[in-house]
Amino acid sequence: MRRGKIFIVSGPSGVGKSTVLKALLEKRPDLYFSVSATTREPRHGEIDGVHYHFLNVDTFREWIAKDEFLEYAEYVGNFYGTPKKYVDLAMNKGRDVILDIEIQGAIQVCGKRSDAVRIFIAPPSWPELERRLTERGTDSPEKIQKRLLRAKVEFQTAYTYDYFVINDSVENAVEELDAIMTAEHCKPKERMEIINSR
Repeated sequence: MRRGKIFIVSGPSGVGKSTVLKALLEKRPDLYFSVSATTREPRHGEIDGVHYHFLNVDTFREWIAKDEFLEYAEYVGNFYGTPKKYVDLAMNKGRDVILDIEIQGAIQVCGKRSDAVRIFIAPPSWPELERRLTERGTDSPEKIQKRLLRAKVEFQTAYTYDYFVINDSVENAVEELDAIMTAEHCKPKERMEIINSR
């Protein structure tokens, strides 16, 4: 049985990653979407193991000491991280794993898993990204400008990724992601191992 692969998906806030990944998971139900661990308190309706793995700070620090995370960071007083064990469990069952993480996290993961496939999702244009951020109605104009500035910084790192997907429409972005995942499993090494194991 083939081993699953890690697919890292990054991109600026407002680019539509969540919408695209939701549609991709509907198309490929065998995918495992990595659930992060956090030390923040659960919000109303959030379920442990579904939305996050909720840990106390001491447990999170123990996991850091035992190298249990593929990546982790502290953000606004809380820790967030990607536990290795759930990712490895899915991969050992032959399932591909999606990590929706920002650029610093992606760098950490690639330091531990050099075979991780990195995909950067970009907006079709800067005005379109600004429109999407504005239409969400969750941020002030000042915060939107900060998000756009951050997006331009993130964009500068896109050349370090393996693939670049432009989210001009959810359908096109999902089609490209699906094609990338298929292509990654058509590499000679993996295909030859399949033949040799028969």
